[in-house]
Amino acid sequence: MDAQVLAALARWPNVPAAYGWLSLSRRGHWLLHPHGQAWGGATDEPGEAISNAQIIAFIQRNYLADAHGGWFFQNGPQRVYVRLDGAPWVLTTHISPHGQLQLRTHTGEPYGPVTHWWLDSDGNLYTQAAQGAGLISDRDLAQVIDALVCEDGTPLIRHLEDGSLGPDTAPHGAAKPDTAESGVATHGTTKSGPTAYGVSPHARPATHSIAVTLSSDPAASDPDVTAPLALIEPGRIEAALGFVRRPPAAPGTPARTPEKSV
Repeated sequence: MDAQVLAALARWPNVPAAYGWLSLSRRGHWLLHPHGQAWGGATDEPGEAISNAQIIAFIQRNYLADAHGGWFFQNGPQRVYVRLDGAPWVLTTHISPHGQLQLRTHTGEPYGPVTHWWLDSDGNLYTQAAQGAGLISDRDLAQVIDALVCEDGTPLIRHLEDGSLGPDTAPHGAAKPDTAESGVATHGTTKSGPTAYGVSPHARPATHSIAVTLSSDPAASDPDVTAPLALIEPGRIEAALGFVRRPPAAPGTPARTPEKSV
């Protein structure tokens, strides 16, 4: 946190939090909701993109999580809770000067190493790391999927295309889906977007996982960069990864407008 923010917290320690004014899109864009209805109302207010570079930088330097998995922007002495349309960190790819594929957060910081990968039935790829839960941006999803390699050296995409994540990942007693039933689009099909690498919406989540790593990682032979990947139902993402997309306000919390710096 900025020194000026810490000083404001020390001076005014009990400023009530604000809810419904700020959101983070699935592509890592900050949106302001002028009527404070980002969530909690009859409908979610769409919001307006924040374009001021100084404001964005201020938000991102003071973006934190509470003990319950809610993420917020510490705006001076006041917490401004954030609606997460994807995950706390939206991840994009970066090629290093040495040609290695790396992950970066929407704030531009390095992310990882990944300790767990999760693929849901909508084709969204989530991650867990010391920084918190992440979502691979849809624009970079194909590149990451193509770079993930299983422990036996086979590309992950091969298991997705044949409708199976390997012999140890099928639910006990469940038959592995064949290609026609899996809902997975192979290279060259007309399917696009996040679901291009998805699994069947009717598939049951795996009870086991397989180990994968980014193939271009220079430490790929190091077991520390190998992480499990498993299927997960979309409704279980928040509980499994430990974050809250729409933090609940404490009972009796009055509606408050964020301080002017927002």
